[in-house]
Amino acid sequence: MATALRVLRPLARERHAFVVRPMNKIDLEGTFAPVKRREPSFAELFTPKLVTILREGYSFKDFQADAVAGLTVAIVALPLSMAIAIASGVGPERGLYTAIIGGFLVSVLGGSRFQIGGPAGAFIVLVAAIVERHGYDGLALATLMAGIIMMTVGFLRLGTYVKYIPFPVTVGFTAGIAVVIFASQLKELLGLTLPSEPAAFLPKIEALWGALPTFNPAALAIGVLTLLVIMGLRKWRPGWPAFLLAITVAALVTKGLALEIDTISSRFGGLPHSLPEPGLPSISFAKFAAVLPDALAIALLGAIESLLSAVVADGMSGRRHRSNCELVAQGVANIGATVFGGIPVTGTIARTATNVRAGAKGPVSGMLHALYLLIFMLVAAPLAGFIPLAALGAVLTVVAWNMAEREDFALLLGTSRGDRLVLLTTFLLTVFVDLMAGIGVGVVLAAFIFLHRMAESVEVETHRQLIAEDEADDYGGKREAYDPAAASDRDVMVYRISGAFFFGATAAVSSVLERIGQQPRVLVLDFSDVPMVDSTAARALENFAHKLAHAGTLVFLAGTTSRVRRSLLRAGLYKPLVRYAKSAEQAVAFGRTVLAQEPSSP
Repeated sequence: MATALRVLRPLARERHAFVVRPMNKIDLEGTFAPVKRREPSFAELFTPKLVTILREGYSFKDFQADAVAGLTVAIVALPLSMAIAIASGVGPERGLYTAIIGGFLVSVLGGSRFQIGGPAGAFIVLVAAIVERHGYDGLALATLMAGIIMMTVGFLRLGTYVKYIPFPVTVGFTAGIAVVIFASQLKELLGLTLPSEPAAFLPKIEALWGALPTFNPAALAIGVLTLLVIMGLRKWRPGWPAFLLAITVAALVTKGLALEIDTISSRFGGLPHSLPEPGLPSISFAKFAAVLPDALAIALLGAIESLLSAVVADGMSGRRHRSNCELVAQGVANIGATVFGGIPVTGTIARTATNVRAGAKGPVSGMLHALYLLIFMLVAAPLAGFIPLAALGAVLTVVAWNMAEREDFALLLGTSRGDRLVLLTTFLLTVFVDLMAGIGVGVVLAAFIFLHRMAESVEVETHRQLIAEDEADDYGGKREAYDPAAASDRDVMVYRISGAFFFGATAAVSSVLERIGQQPRVLVLDFSDVPMVDSTAARALENFAHKLAHAGTLVFLAGTTSRVRRSLLRAGLYKPLVRYAKSAEQAVAFGRTVLAQEPSSP
């Protein structure tokens, strides 16, 4: 069943008196047909946001704001880039190469104004497994292939299909990755000595258990100290760079007390003072075939993470990104990072959010963040050698805690049985098998559950008329006269959603809702023709409702069945965020009553 969105304006309070908004037109028979919109050209779709902001006008004041935001992000990215690289089974310098080259290319070519590219915690599990099986050369080849795949997907305009991944799958694999990341940091936090640490979860836990006799209390003390500093700064000084200050304190304490624990220099040697010479990994048909599944996994995870990050930036800034342009930029960035000895690149949600909060004006902040990191490497690389690995383990423990999606996980556990099944299946497979198994099985399972829900909804709703019959003028009692004021009332807007509102339709419906120009004072979403709503759609609607509430819009959800209303309530759609009404007409009438009671502006 397809999902359609009709944009309606009430003419009067008669049963079917609606006028279609300008994005649609109405024919003589009263049926709805979309207005044809000009298809954007190839150049328009793939124009980087950097070009967009330059066309809009970029002042020196904007540059100053981007310079401050870029420095703020670089301070956050510096310890994270090294920590993620070490946790991924490679040297810390490769994390810096990735943040510098990949981050610069993502900002220059990307379809998001605020996206910050670099190594991401979500890749730790996948990259560590690839390095364990194929070494760094295999990882480099897989990343190079993934970049080509992402560029191809972007140029074929398939980026929007990534949005079809259901919300329980996203939360499930993200939480699973967080668990594995935490497990991977137990070695550093406890100061354990291991000849080699398996990438798989159960063998890892077994190896860590066997290494407990090598426990180092000093390493644990430094890890706890780092955690306390991070937590304290976030509570009492949230504007300060907690990660950087925490590892600085840990390094000073380690050096001052001459603690015998591993540091970056003791395990990896000194960091280089410059970027390496560009080069490509060795390529053979056998190696190509061996790493192809890994390349597909990197491309899929990179696409998901980068587009999720871009959506977060959109929600914070009110701007819209271009999905396919962003994917092409991510592909180029992965190729560039590989050429300079890096690891996979993706959009990083935390650093991107930091960029927006720091007052960035556009992609220049991301470019400058990469430049700041390069300056650090050229000037202050030896200082990084004093950083204790237990401190970096504590930093990644905080990263794992933040990415675990605890609230969303708990929310989904309280929703429908199908969503719980998808969530837990994806989570457990990600932890105990691998990431691709979790995502693949989760998506397929969600699709089957959707088919079951559709069949169930048809059975429940067969007592209703599928096509409304013509009605006499006196149907339902006394009719009210046509009110011209109602037809031109821009304070009240009604949208009707028709069909199943599920993860496959969320992107299309959200796109139309986000394109509302001037925010109305009352928005009514008519769910009379919606037989079911899944958690992905409900979550998207909740985010949209928060945005409208922030703008002062009163939101009504009308005509919901008891089943649909339960799904919406579980997602957090209740008073005062939204109000419910039996019909769109009732919601419009009540909305106008509320508006009439508001004091008029002087």
